[in-house]
Amino acid sequence: MLFVIDVGNTNVVLGVFDDKKLIAHWRLSSQHKQTVDEWGILARNLFSHEKIDPLEIDGLIISSVVPPLDTVLEQMANRYFNLTAQFVRPESQTKMAVRYEQPHDVGADRIVNAVAAFENYGGPCIVVDFGTATTFDAISAGGEYIGGVIAPGIGIAAEALYLRTARLPRVDIREPQRVIGRDTVGSMQSGLYYGYLSLVDGILERMIKELGPATRVVATGGYAELLAKGSKYIQHMNPILMLEGLRLMWEHRRAGGR
Repeated sequence: MLFVIDVGNTNVVLGVFDDKKLIAHWRLSSQHKQTVDEWGILARNLFSHEKIDPLEIDGLIISSVVPPLDTVLEQMANRYFNLTAQFVRPESQTKMAVRYEQPHDVGADRIVNAVAAFENYGGPCIVVDFGTATTFDAISAGGEYIGGVIAPGIGIAAEALYLRTARLPRVDIREPQRVIGRDTVGSMQSGLYYGYLSLVDGILERMIKELGPATRVVATGGYAELLAKGSKYIQHMNPILMLEGLRLMWEHRRAGGR
């Protein structure tokens, strides 16, 4: 079985595959100060809850955008699973050609998402990942990563309103009942939700003009379920896209890729 881990700034997503079948997955808050043993015990407890035998794990692959955690997770893999963790490095992987001017500048998570999107939906396609930042990644008809867009995430926008104003409260991010808010909280929720949808669809409209009308659009990430349903352009919602991409990367390496 394969253990996959995606480390983001806000969340860590973990999953276990039995061949091509995802048999368990978890989304946790990122804890940048946890020790090797804390991560190991956490992973073992999650496995125990799902009745997964850690001894059956024979591979572990990680994508990470939090470098301080890389060594910790590498040591956790060795100590608790007796495995050498493999890390996705955009500048060295060959599953998908990266046409960024500086390939190492592309986050590993973006490449993994792109690999899974092309495998599942073909090209050209766009992946919208609603995370700490919202990223839009473009994949060509020939399966090349050609670039994208990075925007502040909706959570960052909500927190900025609270922190940078004297009287606005912290609010839940949700779809409001009406566009015109009848109180401060409703007005903020409307501005965040509908304002962000306009940002998303505005960027997608321009990207689709560049890529062509046949472009498929898939959403993933923590806020995908909330926002994808209101978009004019998002056609698919796949909450486990990252995990599927990690499995594909692992299979590619086992077949002889780097």
